[in-house]
Formats: sequence, C-alpha cells, structure tokens
Amino acid sequence: MKLTKLLLMVALVISVVTFTGCGKDETQKPVATPVPTSGEASSGYKMYDSVPSLDIDANKDYFAEFAMESGGKFTVDLYEKLVPVTVNNFVFLAREGFYDGVTFHRVIEGFMAQGGDQTGSGSGNAGYYFDNEFHPDALHDGPGVISMANRGVIEGRGTNGTQFFITYKETHFLDGYRPDGTSKECAVPGTSCHSVFGKVSSGMDVVNSISPRDPSASDFQGDVIRSVLIMEK
Repeated sequence: MKLTKLLLMVALVISVVTFTGCGKDETQKPVATPVPTSGEASSGYKMYDSVPSLDIDANKDYFAEFAMESGGKFTVDLYEKLVPVTVNNFVFLAREGFYDGVTFHRVIEGFMAQGGDQTGSGSGNAGYYFDNEFHPDALHDGPGVISMANRGVIEGRGTNGTQFFITYKETHFLDGYRPDGTSKECAVPGTSCHSVFGKVSSGMDVVNSISPRDPSASDFQGDVIRSVLIMEK
C-alpha cells in the first residue's frame, strides 16, 4: 500500500498521551502514534503493504490465548461475528507472529493496558491503517474488553493498525456510540471512538498483574507477550 497524505498527517501527532475533556476518565485515552513506514524496516520490524484480506471463517468462533513471558496466560473471546474486519486484522497479525515479544508499553492502573506496538514506544505500526468498526453489542462495558488504540479519524479515514488495549473497568466514553445509542461523530477532533473486538474470558488476574508503565517516563521495559495463539471452535 502506498503512503498517503493520511499517514503523513498521522506522523505529525507525536504525543504518546493525549489530554482532553473535563472528567478524570476523559483525560486518559488509548492512543497510537504511528510513524509511517513502507516495506520491510531495516530494524527487522514486520511491515505490510495493505490491510489483510478477510480470511476468517464466519462459521467459526475465534479465541486468542496470550502467553506472557512471566508465565501467566489469559484468553480473549474474539467478536468475529460483530466486527469481522477488526478481528481478521488481529488474527492475521497474531498468526504472523507480529505480537511475539511485543510489550504492554502503556499501562494506566485502574484504566487500561495498551500493547501491540512492535517498537515498544507507542510510535510503531505495520505499514497500513483501517477504519473504525462498531457494533452496538461490542462496547466498553466492563473490565477485560479488548479494543483498538488509534489517533482518531483523519481526513475521513480511520487510524487503526496493530495497537490495542484491554480495559480494567467500564469505559463507555470510548464507545463509538452515545449513551442514547446513536453514533458519535468520530471525525470531530477530540472525540474518542474505539473499536471493541473481544473480551477476556479467562485469566483476568494475569491482565490485572501487568506492570503499570508510562512510556514517556518509565526506564524499564513493559511486560512482554511471549506469543498469541489463535484458536478456532
């Protein structure tokens, strides 16, 4: 996929943490700050030319088992029937080994744990982006929800890629819907819209034990994901 003006604009946003809104929760957002790159990076990072083709089987149920370097494991029930494009993206990356050795680089105690950046800095990507995908039955309705981190909608395009986060509590202000069920205007600057694509079904204690980390201040590496195994039923 050729680099576009979208990628160049995203690159201008260099802050890892965005502070907007008035409430305590609204000042914390799971953000991704991608640096556009094309082709195989000289550092060995995995890069792709386009969004993965839709290859998951709609008749199957998909689960992701995260194995941490610490020895703990947790399983996520993926919402392949509600948000197939987003789940397909995650399944593709996991099967490519993209997340092997990647850290939870930004972890805010009592809010969420963010990972999926192969650089470990919050500035990584895989060479492509895709649009938000929402479903009224896929909401940030409690602990253990897995959702896409992004930089918002830029020039009408989504900025979802590889980075994701797992919630520690209900965070409906991150939904793509208002409390009355109507769709948010996600293209409005400062509006939080994140695509939920699954929920932790077992091992939430492991998620709760992930070390808090501020990527702009911490002098230690975040907790490492050894592997993500995709299972079908």
